[in-house]
Amino acid sequence: MAKKRVGILFGGKSVEHEVSLQSARNVYEAVDRAKFDVVLIGIDKAGQWHVCDAALLGAAASPSAELAAGTAGDALALVPGATEHAFVGTGSHRGLPPLDVVFPVLHGTYGEDGTVQGLLKLANVPFVGAGVLGSAVGMDKDVAKRLLRDAGIPVARSVTLTERTAAVATFEGLAAKFGAPFFVKPANSGSSVGVSKVRDAAGWAAARTAALRYDRKLLVEEFIQGREIEVAVLGNDDPQASVPGEIVPQHDFYSYEAKYLDENGARLRIPAGLPPAISERVRQLAVAAFQVLECAGMARVDFFVCADGRAYVSEINTIPGFTKISMYPKLWEASGVPYPRLIERLLDLAIERHRREQRIETSYRPGN
Repeated sequence: MAKKRVGILFGGKSVEHEVSLQSARNVYEAVDRAKFDVVLIGIDKAGQWHVCDAALLGAAASPSAELAAGTAGDALALVPGATEHAFVGTGSHRGLPPLDVVFPVLHGTYGEDGTVQGLLKLANVPFVGAGVLGSAVGMDKDVAKRLLRDAGIPVARSVTLTERTAAVATFEGLAAKFGAPFFVKPANSGSSVGVSKVRDAAGWAAARTAALRYDRKLLVEEFIQGREIEVAVLGNDDPQASVPGEIVPQHDFYSYEAKYLDENGARLRIPAGLPPAISERVRQLAVAAFQVLECAGMARVDFFVCADGRAYVSEINTIPGFTKISMYPKLWEASGVPYPRLIERLLDLAIERHRREQRIETSYRPGN
């Protein structure tokens, strides 16, 4: 059987660019070369697409590495409507032969939020993960919370503020509503970028400024005292949930620094050691959230689980981290799906969904 050609798409015009490089390196190393040929496609901080080599990705292993604009390799463009050669060169490079599937290992805006998914869809290229709607909804914590709440899935109480409304909101008013401390976070961001735990008026002013650096709206969310539990979901129409795992932060909360810069920033417990009934409850909620938010392929669903057993969905990540310390692959490994088989399954799910979508009619014929 001929090997499939896989494009790993990484980097991106995002504050999570550096994390993406670490994830992409791990995915690249895990792909079964007996079944797949791999092409590396990097997006630099300026938004330019390039053909990259493994040496460049290997050199980007540090948490602060990034693809410098214009120096990452031959430039590419993705052409909507192309029948075969969707990736074309913009200079002397001739472009890429047809790819069977693309694995977007992009975190944050301009990659995880439906923008790249829409472009790949227009170019008729199969891709791993949620489509345009699921990606956009999953990225926007405000909209995701509304949909989850409407579906009866428990979420923390919160209020969404814009720059204008945040300017007139006071710490005292927010503390009266949610108690103190409370959390402030950008509505569209991940990896805990721009997230603050607020205890006083000075903290609210600083948190408001920090969150609005990364998005045009922010969430003020109640602090829930509970264990931080994560569940990995895998599948399309019949998604399955992994065993739950627990994050035990060694910082004040599970911040960007705790996730990626401090190797001792958090301890992982897999499985989480929850009572069986609660473990099954969060697994069911994870699948329900995945389906409510129109996800596909993969997602990681994060929870707060209180001492009395109540579970609240914190957020969903439609392109979860794939670094060496990331929970998504670790949870599936603990559930009996080793890393290489997980990557293969995700690629198969992407191709399966694409083939099914190709059967959808795009022309109306009266009488048929």
